[in-house]
Parts: sequence; structure tokens; C-alpha cells
Amino acid sequence: MTSEIKFIVDLDANRVPEKINWSAQDGGVEAQETKAIMLSVWDSNIQETMRIDLWTKDMPVDEMKLFFHQTLVSMADTFYRATNDEKMTDTMKDFCDYFAEKLELTK
Repeated sequence: MTSEIKFIVDLDANRVPEKINWSAQDGGVEAQETKAIMLSVWDSNIQETMRIDLWTKDMPVDEMKLFFHQTLVSMADTFYRATNDEKMTDTMKDFCDYFAEKLELTK
């Protein structure tokens, strides 16, 4: 059994993303538009993270700040599920709270 996640990125003449669509049939997503992607892949051979960070040129800065905050929160949750390290997870979540406060994301 296999599963596929696909990203289609339309670029302008300067190779800047204008439009991003993604599909994940197992998740019921078909050609859904998005404005940003942060993808990390672990290369065990060289012990390094490979990254793809893309956003469209019309991604609003206020949405980018929310995107980063929500990504950081989800990374803290994933870190806990992967390591069961409650102390570091709490530290990461404290930073997330600080990040949101400094960017005035909390209402």
C-alpha cells in the first residue's frame, strides 16, 4: 500500500510562487489551494533536516504570523508525542505563548 501527497506550484517569470495547490487522496484533499508550505524531511544518512518553505507572493503578513504560530504549537505537540518529554514540551509551549504575545496574536 502507498499514499501520495502532491504539491503543484505555479511560478511567475522570476520563479516566485504565485499559486500552490495540494492533494492528499487519503485525507480527502484534491487540488486544494494554499498560500504556504513548510515541509521538513529527515535525512538519516547525513543527520540533517531538508526543508522546503514556500509561500505565495500574495500571502498576507498577518496570516504568515498566524501560520508560524500555529506551526510552532503543532511542533510542540508533535515533539511530545514523539519523545514524551513533558518538560521540554512545556518550555516550547511557553515560547509559543511568548511568540503570540509579542506578535499580539492573542485577543
